[in-house]
Formats: sequence, structure tokens, C-alpha cells
Amino acid sequence: MDHLDELENKSMHIFREAYANFKNMCMLWSIGKDSTVLLWLARKAFMGHVPFPLVHIDTAYKIPEMIEYRDRLAKEWNLNMVYGQNEKVLAEKLTFPDGNVDRIQCCKSLKTDALKNTLSGKWKRYRMNHTKGEYEVDTNTEPYTGVIVGARSDEEGSRSKERYFSPRNVENQWDVGDQPPEFWNQFKTDFAPGTHLRIHPLLDWTELNIWEYIKRENIPTVSLYYNQGEGKRYRSLGCYPCTTPISSPSKNVDEIIEELSSGGLKNIAERSGRAQDKEDGGGLETLRRGGYM
Repeated sequence: MDHLDELENKSMHIFREAYANFKNMCMLWSIGKDSTVLLWLARKAFMGHVPFPLVHIDTAYKIPEMIEYRDRLAKEWNLNMVYGQNEKVLAEKLTFPDGNVDRIQCCKSLKTDALKNTLSGKWKRYRMNHTKGEYEVDTNTEPYTGVIVGARSDEEGSRSKERYFSPRNVENQWDVGDQPPEFWNQFKTDFAPGTHLRIHPLLDWTELNIWEYIKRENIPTVSLYYNQGEGKRYRSLGCYPCTTPISSPSKNVDEIIEELSSGGLKNIAERSGRAQDKEDGGGLETLRRGGYM
């Protein structure tokens, strides 16, 4: 058994533990490399079927190719695909691209608030109707209380403080100092009523592991991750007004693996192209304590 097999087996074990112990679960799919690996693992863990909804928080500022990719895979893989938005803020143009708030407030409104209210069922959810091939207002407003997320410890500082099974309060707020111990693959799955739970099957994976697994499993990814001939590519995907590509010669998965393995990116943070991180004091802890992904 190699290192990827070990990581895969542990992640699938986390999926199955979560599914066995928690009701009303969903999985966040941001369309990026990590959450797409997470989706692939879910399909393997449950024999090709994902037994819970996939939720995407659509800020309306995602790069168009990301949305096309989301909907194409949702149809091809017959996913129970749901998205939510902060429609009020978008209608009132209270966003950073409109010049009316800073990036942190924009993220809070379009991501954190939209996530909390989509998960709780307080705001509209839109679900893919596979017969029509389009989204409709979801009639199911039951809260999702267990949420599977593709966070990795090595991606940025606040994520290194997570647990595999990480409790939040009913408002999705995260008390970093009140996390259950997890020793010898023993996980706490018994939480007080009203606890909102985040589940992190990829916590021990590295960026290199993700790309090695994408290569081994031949997982489809968006072309934004690859140099298209201009000497740049995206390393982390987000909203187009706040995400910039890095300088990189890598045109395919093999070249990204070589770039990471050789230390070619050792002095460049994985999320260096995400402007909101810089405005949050160089990390995401302020946003994540309030419920950000």
C-alpha cells in the first residue's frame, strides 16, 4: 500500500463514519482541485453514488469556466447538485466589484452569509432538475447540519487548527480552542443537539498529494490550473475580481507535480493569488471563525 492508498482509505473511512453517524449531511463543492478530489473520493466510498447533496455557494463572480465545469459534471455524474446565493446583496450591489464594500465584507456577504443561510434553509436553494437539465427552486428547506468540506491542513494557517470532525455552534461560528482531541484514528461523533458539524476528509493531504491523486485517478479538472501558453496559471480558484494567476510553466498535471516536487513553488504560498487572505491579516482566520469555508 503506497501513501496515496493510505490517504484514500482514511478519507473514505471518514466519509463512511460521517454517513453512519449524522443525518442531513451535504458536501461543499467549490469546483477547485481539492473539493473535486473530495467528490471523487465520495463516489469511490459509496460505489459510484454520492448519497448526499453537493452544495456550491455561487457568488456570481466565479470564472465562467468553473460554472460550466460544475454543471457538466453534475449532469454526467448525476449529482444531487444544489447552489445558493446572497441574492439581496447582489441586487443591491453591496459588493467589492461594485466598489461599495471591501473584500472582507464582500466575502462575508457572498460566501459566509450565503453559506450559513443556504445550509440552514432560510434562503432559497436551487437544485439541478436532471430531467430538464436546469436549476429550479428547491422545495426542501430542511437544514444541513453535517457538512463535508475539502479543507487541507497545509493550505493556510487557520486550517491547520481543524479536526476531522469539527464542531461549530448553531450560527456556524468556530471556537478554535474548543476542538475535540483525535488520537489514533479515534473520532468524536457524539455532539450536543444543535451542533453544526464540519467534516474534513482531506485534512492530512498535501497539495502535492492532491495532484498525484488527480494523475493516478485521471480526475477531470478545469483548464484554469494549467499554463495555456502565457506563462501563468491559477494555483487556487476563487472569484475573478480577487484571484490572480501565478507565473508558472506547468501545462499539465505531470508538470505541476514536477514543479511542486522540485521546490519550484516553495517560496510562494498556495493561496498567494487570493487577495482576501491578505486583507484578513495574511490568513483566513477572521473569516473562518465566522463560518467561512
